[in-house]
Amino acid sequence: MRLNLNSILGQPGTKLPFTLEFSLPEAEAYTVQNPVHATGVVANIAGALTLTGEAEISMTCTCDRCISTFPNTFTLPVVAHLAEGLMDDGNPELFPIEGGSIDLTEIFTTAFFLDLDSRFLCDEDCAGLCSACGVNLNNGPCACKKEVDPRLAALQQLLDTN
Repeated sequence: MRLNLNSILGQPGTKLPFTLEFSLPEAEAYTVQNPVHATGVVANIAGALTLTGEAEISMTCTCDRCISTFPNTFTLPVVAHLAEGLMDDGNPELFPIEGGSIDLTEIFTTAFFLDLDSRFLCDEDCAGLCSACGVNLNNGPCACKKEVDPRLAALQQLLDTN
């Protein structure tokens, strides 16, 4: 969705509120409950335009350790600086004003990907899966026999005979 900024361009001290509904792309590790709702304001402060807003995002994620799914809901804060005639592509917080408007969906999607965790965990203490039998160790220990370190095999034989 494009937001027309002509009413605040060249008018320091003015603000333009907005609401937005948009969809985020999905991946194997998560599913986003679309549409995402966002609100915010673009403010002209001394001739510089800054967008501040937030989006409420609900996702279903797959744990990287135990592969169980879990809900993940969070508020994504967004701050973006807007510029006409943008030439610096290296700043992820700087977005171009094109034809007197900005693409709100692009700004919020970029903020989502920059804020996205590199891995998803159902719990910080997730025990994961047994590497031998694949049982989810969060539900209890597995029944497979653990391999003994070959350096301790002689000691294990002593324990087995008793």
